[in-house]
Amino acid sequence: MSTYETMSFHLETERLILRPWADSDAAEFSALLSERGNGTPTVEHTRTSIAELLTATATTGFALLPIQRRDEGDFIGYCGLIIGRSTVEEPEIAYELFQRAHGHGYATEAAGAVLDAAVATGRKRLWATVASWNTPSFRVLEKLGFERDHVSTEDNGEVVWLTRSLP
Repeated sequence: MSTYETMSFHLETERLILRPWADSDAAEFSALLSERGNGTPTVEHTRTSIAELLTATATTGFALLPIQRRDEGDFIGYCGLIIGRSTVEEPEIAYELFQRAHGHGYATEAAGAVLDAAVATGRKRLWATVASWNTPSFRVLEKLGFERDHVSTEDNGEVVWLTRSLP
């Protein structure tokens, strides 16, 4: 039995809205994932991924949420909490934005809102895992007070583990 509160699934910042997934997000989510350079997942496959995210949310009480710009109303990425390489007690913060949305502080803004939502659940610590080449992600996490913990080597290269104690 979890002793944690359920995370808020609707977060707003000055410029962004983070909200639950909708079926209508599938095409743009697919386009975002294709920017990783491993091909474009089909919209059907992406719909399945969204369904899996929603199922995980029902189980864990926290979520990965789509990010929309408040004024433009467009989908620019996602941010939230996942089990990832960690645990329900100490989840990972995760985010990914379209390249066109990089460099505007959106990831930091969204992740800050998710950090506050994580504090509200009663958790004591969060993790983040980042590929060692991903300098922009390190900058976001540094601004949010994450500190390097250790490095592991995986099939696709070095992964840096960072952690942040919550108040």
